[in-house]
Amino acid sequence: MIYKGVEFSVTAVAPGIWKWQFVIGDRVVAGKTETKLNLLAIRRVQLRIDRELKKAERK
Repeated sequence: MIYKGVEFSVTAVAPGIWKWQFVIGDRVVAGKTETKLNLLAIRRVQLRIDRELKKAERK
Protein backbone atom coordinates (compact mmCIF):
# COMPACT_ATOMS: atom_id res chain seq x y z
CA MET A 1 0.00 0.00 0.00
CA ILE A 2 1.10 3.59 -0.49
CA TYR A 3 0.36 6.52 1.81
CA LYS A 4 1.74 10.01 1.08
CA GLY A 5 4.29 8.50 -1.29
CA VAL A 6 5.54 5.99 1.29
CA GLU A 7 5.09 2.30 0.54
CA PHE A 8 4.12 0.24 3.58
CA SER A 9 2.93 -3.25 4.41
CA VAL A 10 0.70 -4.63 7.15
CA THR A 11 0.63 -8.39 7.71
CA ALA A 12 -1.34 -10.52 10.16
CA VAL A 13 1.04 -12.49 12.38
CA ALA A 14 -1.51 -14.01 14.76
CA PRO A 15 -5.15 -13.26 15.56
CA GLY A 16 -5.17 -9.64 16.67
CA ILE A 17 -1.43 -9.06 16.03
CA TRP A 18 -0.25 -7.14 12.97
CA LYS A 19 3.32 -6.65 11.76
CA TRP A 20 4.02 -3.50 9.75
CA GLN A 21 6.95 -1.99 7.88
CA PHE A 22 7.74 1.08 5.79
CA VAL A 23 10.78 2.83 4.33
CA ILE A 24 11.49 6.57 4.35
CA GLY A 25 14.69 7.42 2.53
CA ASP A 26 17.28 4.88 3.64
CA ARG A 27 15.59 4.23 6.99
CA VAL A 28 13.43 1.13 7.51
CA VAL A 29 10.81 1.41 10.26
CA ALA A 30 9.04 -1.73 11.45
CA GLY A 31 6.96 -2.86 14.37
CA LYS A 32 3.86 -4.63 15.62
CA THR A 33 0.46 -3.44 16.71
CA GLU A 34 -2.34 -5.21 18.50
CA THR A 35 -5.89 -4.79 17.24
CA LYS A 36 -8.66 -7.00 15.93
CA LEU A 37 -9.42 -4.80 12.92
CA ASN A 38 -7.08 -4.65 9.94
CA LEU A 39 -8.26 -1.14 9.01
CA LEU A 40 -7.30 0.12 12.47
CA ALA A 41 -3.85 -1.44 12.08
CA ILE A 42 -3.47 0.33 8.72
CA ARG A 43 -4.56 3.64 10.23
CA ARG A 44 -2.01 3.29 13.03
CA VAL A 45 0.75 2.76 10.46
CA GLN A 46 -0.43 5.82 8.54
CA LEU A 47 -0.24 7.92 11.72
CA ARG A 48 3.28 6.59 12.34
CA ILE A 49 4.26 7.54 8.78
CA ASP A 50 2.94 11.06 9.42
CA ARG A 51 5.11 11.33 12.54
CA GLU A 52 8.21 10.05 10.77
CA LEU A 53 7.70 12.40 7.81
CA LYS A 54 7.31 15.36 10.17
CA LYS A 55 10.47 14.30 12.02
CA ALA A 56 12.39 13.99 8.73
CA GLU A 57 11.11 17.41 7.64
CA ARG A 58 12.57 19.06 10.75
CA LYS A 59 16.06 17.70 10.05
